Amino acid sequence: MGKKVLISGAGVAGATAAYWLARAGFEVTVVERASGARSSGSPVDVKGPAVDVVEKMGVMARLREVDSPTDRMTFVDANGRRLAGIPLRAFSGAAGAREVEVARADLASILVDAGRDTVEYRWGDTITDLVHDDAGVDVTFAAAPPSRFDAVIGADGLHSTVRHLTFGPEGSFIRHTGMYVATMPIDEPTGDDTEVLIYNTPGRAVAVHPNRGHAIAAFIFRRAEVPGYDYRDLDQHKRVLAEAFPDTGWLLPNLLDRLRHTDDLYFDSISRMRLPRWSEGRVGLVGDAAAAVSLFGDGSTLAIAGGYRLAEELSGSPSQVAAALRRYETRHRPLVRSKQQAFRVARALLLPATRPGIALRNAVARVTPVLAGLSSEGGRRARGSAAGTGRAADRMG
Repeated sequence: MGKKVLISGAGVAGATAAYWLARAGFEVTVVERASGARSSGSPVDVKGPAVDVVEKMGVMARLREVDSPTDRMTFVDANGRRLAGIPLRAFSGAAGAREVEVARADLASILVDAGRDTVEYRWGDTITDLVHDDAGVDVTFAAAPPSRFDAVIGADGLHSTVRHLTFGPEGSFIRHTGMYVATMPIDEPTGDDTEVLIYNTPGRAVAVHPNRGHAIAAFIFRRAEVPGYDYRDLDQHKRVLAEAFPDTGWLLPNLLDRLRHTDDLYFDSISRMRLPRWSEGRVGLVGDAAAAVSLFGDGSTLAIAGGYRLAEELSGSPSQVAAALRRYETRHRPLVRSKQQAFRVARALLLPATRPGIALRNAVARVTPVLAGLSSEGGRRARGSAAGTGRAADRMG
């Protein structure tokens, strides 16, 4: 009975799957290209089905220690004047008050720590080749000696090495949505830990999240695909951002100055993943490697739920890896699909394409607190608010 599993990627999905597989008795190795856990990261949500998973892992108390106190999203004009706002409870999932918002790096670190005693983590290495047959997978690494595993899981993000080696170049599966996102740390207090501030011009948004005294700035903008885009080219990313934000409203002069000098910048296309299947024999994908697109932090929720479901299926039939990976996909795809379908509403809310669209968004935001207050039940509040925004989405652009 094969029980030796390699996971590529020590992020949210990889650490979750590793914990549950090791708990089920598998010999689990996680290989991660980075030299260690990240020290920064934008805030993400742990909500809906992910809450049960982290509670079972015994890490919810630690997550609550780093839970963000933010409770509203406020839209401002070029002078910083508050125009409208939405309570963040409007985006609650099924777990309601049990849900948390934490920095992505904190979440990944806590999940890694949960399995550190039972999982082997290899930092600063990556997979360079995979050869799989009916009985196992031969893996070549950049640093470690070659080895054979009973299953290999790609949890290595949008630009997955495992997916590339198994299914081919990412250009065959990734579809650009016409938007890019960038985040960088400000690492200083912003005055109000409960409020995310967002400034819009047509097709552009810059946001500041207080992030428990270590603020994060986010830039989101509409743009056709960048010719020759390289997701690892920091200088290219800075040039594209400077071109995308030529105006000087609100905090932009200060933020763009910080941008020129930072070496801690995340930048990437917001893309849709279109894979006909998530596994090939004994090689499977989870998290953003399998499916992406989320503007409301749902990616981490999907990664936790997916990592747990994958481990559950492999644990149920460890000698039938291929069949277990197919069952995991059958169970998890509907949840991913439902989140991807909300993409239109998220784009309309955060990135109206025109000035009339921004004005309409602000008008909808002003009535959202009323919609959210129609019920004392979190799930109904979320549905009411989403419906109010959704009806205006097409007109916002």
